[in-house]
Amino acid sequence: MKRTAPVAKNDFVDVVFEDLTHDGAGVAKVDGYPIFVPNVLPGEKAKIKVIKASKGYGFGRLEEIYTESPYRVDLSETDPSLYGGCQIQHMSYEGQLKFKEKQVREVLKRIGKLEDVMVHPIIGMDEPTHYRNKAQVPVGEEEGVLIAGFFKPRTHEIVDAKESIIQDPVINETVQTVKEICSELGIPAYNEESHKGVLRHIMARFGKVSGEVMVVIITRTPELPFKERIIEEITARVPNVKSIIQNINTKKTNVIFGEETRTLWGSEVIYDSIGNIKFAISARSFYQVNPEQTKVLYEKALEYAGLTGEENVIDAYCGIGTISLFLAQKAKKVFGVEIVPQAIEDARRNAELNNIQNVEFAVGEAEVVIPDWYKEGNATDVLVVDPPRKGCDEALLQTIIDMKPKKVVYVSCNPATLARDLRVLEDGGYNTVEVQPVDMFPQTMHVEAVARIELR
Repeated sequence: MKRTAPVAKNDFVDVVFEDLTHDGAGVAKVDGYPIFVPNVLPGEKAKIKVIKASKGYGFGRLEEIYTESPYRVDLSETDPSLYGGCQIQHMSYEGQLKFKEKQVREVLKRIGKLEDVMVHPIIGMDEPTHYRNKAQVPVGEEEGVLIAGFFKPRTHEIVDAKESIIQDPVINETVQTVKEICSELGIPAYNEESHKGVLRHIMARFGKVSGEVMVVIITRTPELPFKERIIEEITARVPNVKSIIQNINTKKTNVIFGEETRTLWGSEVIYDSIGNIKFAISARSFYQVNPEQTKVLYEKALEYAGLTGEENVIDAYCGIGTISLFLAQKAKKVFGVEIVPQAIEDARRNAELNNIQNVEFAVGEAEVVIPDWYKEGNATDVLVVDPPRKGCDEALLQTIIDMKPKKVVYVSCNPATLARDLRVLEDGGYNTVEVQPVDMFPQTMHVEAVARIELR
C-alpha cells in the first residue's frame, strides 16, 4: 500500500519538537512523519503551518509557541542582520552547551555503540560572541550602493550586515570600511546572473595576538579599477593593516577564490600565535577561526598524546602544521601529511618561523602516504588525526589498525563521523578511553571533540 503523508500543504498542526537538524531546524513528528521548522527549540510545543509536504518529510513555519523552552532567548527587539551564519542564536549559551554535549554523548552511543565511554563536560567560552578572526562576505548592489553581508538561507539574496555577533569587531569594521571605500569609488559589484561587474567578495583576516589585519579583495576581472586610490584609502582608514591582496576569480561559480592571487600592498602574510607557536597566515591559508578555543582543543590533544620526548608521532591531515608544531614541542619526531600543497608550504614555513626542526611534512593523501611510511618500517608511537567533516578514510583506519600505534588522538569536527570511526578502531583492537567536547563555534550547531584511544 502506497504511504501518504499524514499532513498536507497549508495544514495547521500542533506539535512538540524533539531535536534539531545539523543546520538548526527543529524536528517534530506527526505519526512518525518528520517536519522541519526553523527558529524553534527541543521541548517546545507549538502550532505550525505546513508549507511543503513530500512523501518522506515536510517543512513548516512557526505560527505560535504554546510552551517555550527554558533556554529560549527573545530576539524580537534585535536586528536580525547581526546573526548571519548563526543557526541557534535564539538559544541561551547555557542551552547551547547542554545541547552540544548531549549530542556528542548520544551519537557515541547510537552510531558508535559506545555505552561506557567517559565524556567530559563540554568546554565553552567565557564570552561566546565576537570570536571569529576571519570573514569572507559576498558583495551586491542596492540602488547603486554596495551592500555586503550574508546570503538569506537557501537563497542568493544578500542581506546587508553592518556587523556580525560572531565576528571580531576589528573584522566587522574592516569589512565595512572596505565596502564604503569601494562604494565611494563606484566599483561595481559582481552580478551572478549576468556574470558582469567587478567586486565579488571582501575578506578580512585578523591576528588576535599580533593585532595585524589583512584585506583580500576578490574580483571577477584581473583589473581592479582605482587600485591606487583603494590602497591609499585602506591604508589610511584601516588601523594595523599589514597586507592588501587581490584574488581574481573569472569563473561563473559559487567558489569564492580563483587561481590567481596578487599582493597589492604590504606583506603577503600576517602573523598570529596560538600558545607560544607563531603562524604566518596567507590569504588562502587554512587557520582556525577561533584561536582561543583552538588552544584549548590542541592542549587537550597534547595531553591525550601523553608525550615524553621519546615518541615518533604522525599527524594525519596536518594542514598548515598547527597541531604538528604543538606536538613537536614534546615529541622526538613528528611527521605531518596533508593533501593541499600550499598548506604543506605553509607548514614548512611555520616550522622554520618557530625554529622547530624535529618535524617533517609530506604532500599527499593520508590514506596513501601513511601506509607507505608503514611499509618502509617507520615505527609510530602516537598517531593524531584531525580529518574533515567526512571523517577518516577507511584505508587510513585499516592502516592504523595494522600499524598498532600505542595511542591514537582523534580531533573531530563532526561527532557522527567520530562515532563511526571509533567503532571501527574499537573493532580493530583499540579502546576509547575518554572524549572531551569543545565549543569552537558558539551560536552555531558545530561542535568539536577530541578522543583518547589506546591499543588494548
